Amino acid sequence: MAKTIAEINEKIKAGEVVVVTAEEVIALAREKGIKRAAEEIDVVTTGTFGCMCSSGVLLNIGHTTPRMKITRALLNRVPAYCGLAAVDLFLGADECQVDDPLNRIYPGEFSYGGGHVIHDLVAGRDIRLEAEAYGTDCYPRKSLVSWIKLSDLNEAILINPRNSYQNYNVAVNLHSKNVIYTYLGPLKPGPANANYSSAGQLSPLLNDPKLRTIGIGTRVFLGGGIGYVFSQGTQHSPQVIFKRGDRETFAGATLALTGDLKQMDPRWLVGASLTGYGVSLFVGIGIPIPILDEEMMYYTAVSDEEIFAPIVDYSRDYPQMTGEVIGFVSYKELRSGKIRLNGREVLTASLSSYPRALEIAGILKRWIQEKQFYLTEPVASLPGPGSNYICKPFKERPIAENNPE
Repeated sequence: MAKTIAEINEKIKAGEVVVVTAEEVIALAREKGIKRAAEEIDVVTTGTFGCMCSSGVLLNIGHTTPRMKITRALLNRVPAYCGLAAVDLFLGADECQVDDPLNRIYPGEFSYGGGHVIHDLVAGRDIRLEAEAYGTDCYPRKSLVSWIKLSDLNEAILINPRNSYQNYNVAVNLHSKNVIYTYLGPLKPGPANANYSSAGQLSPLLNDPKLRTIGIGTRVFLGGGIGYVFSQGTQHSPQVIFKRGDRETFAGATLALTGDLKQMDPRWLVGASLTGYGVSLFVGIGIPIPILDEEMMYYTAVSDEEIFAPIVDYSRDYPQMTGEVIGFVSYKELRSGKIRLNGREVLTASLSSYPRALEIAGILKRWIQEKQFYLTEPVASLPGPGSNYICKPFKERPIAENNPE
């Protein structure tokens, strides 16, 4: 039994497609068996909603009168990068306001930043733009202060270099006697809590771990609108890290995604403030997985009890890059609210929202059933397991004084 994406699209067009979410497929595959479920089901929809720091938006504000070549810009006091062209700006989700005290007052609150500006743009709010330039003969204007909103812009393109991590660490504070503040939230000593961030059985790249159907050009749900995969994400690392029985748990494949911000929804792009760490952006992503054969059904039928995440100490091992892993724990255990670590009970909390991820999978399911969303054939594959594509650490090469090299 084998299907093609083109055949599945024909079934969508005819209103005959069978679509289920990545949560629904688990029980169906157990009831019917992998072979029969693969024959009956055409598409499995996935979803995730969590902090995705490596996100940003490319804005074109249009030419001013007289023309201006912007060299410094603030959007609600958040700096945007101006080294592209005259009125093209790139705003990163992690950029902080210029007057934010950061961690000088520890732990910092980080109440507003790039992720919040992106959310406010999508919500249709006015954004204060302050811009400066050095002036040229063809671009003589040197300053600009104006209100802008999303509808004023020529283009607003969400460009996210690293989204939808395949799997992620469970963070604990094993060695510090104080609370430490991380991008996975505050971690109490003891450890008294363990924080994680994944939709587990709903997560897109855990449902296609070998990247057989997800590649360059894959159409996805992004921020409430339509987006596309344009590359493997930065820090892409698709190795197997844990195996139990015939189930493998994969490490950290990632996706680079892009889409038109003007069609997106503020519910699915939400600014985040992480105490003691910084600002970020919650991003909603959903990817349809075509069931081409039994192997694809096998992978989409994976459940939380079969997916394991590495436990890592964020007080010493993570910041010092030791590579140490304390152990592995299933997402079923994590979602129970507590795990056992070093003989004691540790409370767990997730920085990603499983209910929101399930909602995204449901929206994508409805779009496909209503013929509003068709699958795309990737124009190129992404490096998968066995490709020897790994995320390498920085190799520091100190520069000696008075050394011209």
